[in-house]
Amino acid sequence: MNAEAIEQLSLKLKEQGHPLTLTQAYEVQALSVARRIERGERQVGIKMGFTSRAKMLQMGVDDLIWGPLTDAMAIEDGGETDFSRYIHPRVEPEIAFLLKNPLSGQVSMSEAMAAVEAVAPALEIIDSRYSNFKFSLEDVVADNCSSTGFCIGAWQEAGLDLSNLGMVMEIDGTAVQIGSSAAILGNPYRSLVAAARVAGEAGKTLPAGSIVLAGAATAAEALKPGVHVKLHSEKLGCAEFTVA
Repeated sequence: MNAEAIEQLSLKLKEQGHPLTLTQAYEVQALSVARRIERGERQVGIKMGFTSRAKMLQMGVDDLIWGPLTDAMAIEDGGETDFSRYIHPRVEPEIAFLLKNPLSGQVSMSEAMAAVEAVAPALEIIDSRYSNFKFSLEDVVADNCSSTGFCIGAWQEAGLDLSNLGMVMEIDGTAVQIGSSAAILGNPYRSLVAAARVAGEAGKTLPAGSIVLAGAATAAEALKPGVHVKLHSEKLGCAEFTVA
């Protein structure tokens, strides 16, 4: 059975006189992910969202959002993912961090950089359980910030200047999005600093071995069955997958 969209959670609750708060949305997210872990999935990191100023303004917020990543969401670099898993999936180019030291709470950029073992180009598949990709801030947080899948290219040694790397995302060999890592808060390491902060605020620590997706460098592109997606990232190499 293919996945199907539903109405916005926040609208239903508002109609019943119980508007959904952001705190409650994160509680819903945690319960949902806990059920997946009970079924055998393993949390491997987190994704950061709203890492561009334009997206923050669009959603009327002044802070980032985040959601857990599990091993079941991972797509092997060069591998396939089945379109029937999704409702209306889109793909975004990102940069991924692999931690060698735990992070939590208020840290400086130099402290965040020192905790990184490796960096890599990455592609994130976002999907929404809500019809027409329409949702409130609370809705998207409850829906694990739309994170559904991710593909990470070959890991590179840490220490590269990531502040302005050219990034080109292709679908079937045609460039569909061209941007820069500077779109991720001006420097992707700022997203890692924010990841440590939000983890600390939630009473959690990002352990060594965690993956952190820093956020999208461009707008997302819709996926269709049969397409091949490839990200070319300056100095970092490529990440790619096919939609089966």
